Amino acid sequence: MLAPDQLAALRTPIQFEAELRGHRLRFESTWGLFSPREIDEGTRLLLQHLKVEPTADCLDLGCGYGPIGLTLATLAPQGQTLMVDKDFVAVDYAQRNATLNHLANASSLLSNGFDQVPSKARFDLIASNIPAKVGKELLSILLHDAHARLRPGGQLYLVTISGLRAFIKRNLQEVFGNYDKLKQGAHYTVALAERTDR
Repeated sequence: MLAPDQLAALRTPIQFEAELRGHRLRFESTWGLFSPREIDEGTRLLLQHLKVEPTADCLDLGCGYGPIGLTLATLAPQGQTLMVDKDFVAVDYAQRNATLNHLANASSLLSNGFDQVPSKARFDLIASNIPAKVGKELLSILLHDAHARLRPGGQLYLVTISGLRAFIKRNLQEVFGNYDKLKQGAHYTVALAERTDR
């Protein structure tokens, strides 16, 4: 049985710093969120391969406490970055971390995929660390919705466990008509698809 002070310590937000794409960012997170004490390997790999214009409007899909979205906001200071997650705790921490890092161009929203994202919102770049157990039905919805919400020439960057590589390739080719494997690491693969209005 934990002593009251041990329990209180567990309830206290976890705090750490990380250097992401040349920017030092501060994070608060909590138990129950994905990779709460450090930036996970898949996210780091994804962030290394993003090409972001300074004016890009970005979406972090499934943001957790915000490492991808906040990095996008630092790389696109003249654009707006929206971070969405279906977990209200994640959304709360993502917003806290935007404030903590003085990123006024980043905001978070509780949304199951795109269902709460304003219907007129369009993005130049969407990035996501796709959960390993996403399932083909949800993935299909997310990819079709991402395609619909990208501006022409807009790009979707995904990182997944390498075991899903062929599955992701097939689905991106089906929805976007193209697929580019940017990097295959030991455990994760970064993929890119572009909206090309034919």
